[in-house]
Amino acid sequence: MKSEKSVESVIRVAQVLFGLAVVLFTGRMLVMVLPYLSFEPGIHFLTTKSDETNASGLFRLGFYVHITSSLVVLAAGLPQFFPALLRRRPALHRALGKVYVATILALAAPSGLILAGYANGGLAAKVGFTLQCFVWWLATWQAYRLARQRRWAEHTEWMLRSFAVTLAAMSLRLESYAMFHWLGTKPIETYLTVTWLSWTGNLLLAEVLVQGGAARRLLRDFYASKQPKPQAVPA
Repeated sequence: MKSEKSVESVIRVAQVLFGLAVVLFTGRMLVMVLPYLSFEPGIHFLTTKSDETNASGLFRLGFYVHITSSLVVLAAGLPQFFPALLRRRPALHRALGKVYVATILALAAPSGLILAGYANGGLAAKVGFTLQCFVWWLATWQAYRLARQRRWAEHTEWMLRSFAVTLAAMSLRLESYAMFHWLGTKPIETYLTVTWLSWTGNLLLAEVLVQGGAARRLLRDFYASKQPKPQAVPA
C-alpha cells in the first residue's frame, strides 16, 4: 500500500511539472507570436524564407493561421489532462474538447500542411512535417469519433496521442537546444533530426504512457466523484 501511494505521489508531481512546462511554453509562444501580428514580412522566423515565399499569399495565410490556432490548441488541450480541474465542470470539459478538436481539424493541421510545403531543409523536412500534420489530424479525428461513440477509454488514449503531436513544437525547441549545445551537432543535422524526432519521439512516449495505464488513470480521476462509473472505464 505504501509503495502504491509513493508511485501515485511521483505521478502527481510529474503531472504538475508537465503542466507547468506546457504553461510556460504556451506563454513563451504567445510572446513570440505577438510581433508577427504586425504582419511585417521581414521579422524573426520569416527572415529564413525567400522573398518569393514571403510574397506568397498561400504561405502567409498558412503561417498566420498556424501560429494563432496552435496557441488555442495548447490552451484548450492542457486542462483536459488535469481531471481535478474539470471534474465538477463537465460542460467546460466538453467545450474545451470541442475547441481543441475543431481547431486542429479545421485550422492548425491544414495550415501546418501548407507550411510543410515551404519547409527549409529539402524533401526530408517537407515529408517529416507533412506526415506530422497527417498523424495529428488523424489522431484527433479518431479521438473525436470515439467520443461520439462514448468509448471513453479509447477516446482518452487517442487524445493522449493527439496531444503528444500537439507538443511537437515544444519538443522541437528543447531537442534542438540539446543537440546543438550539448551534442555539438551541425545546424542542418540538428534541424533535420528534430523535424522527425520531435513528433515521433512524443508519440513513442505517449504509447508508453497509454500502455502503462495513463488513460485509465485520467478517467478514474475524472469520474472519482461520479457514481456509477461508466462501463467503458476499466476498474
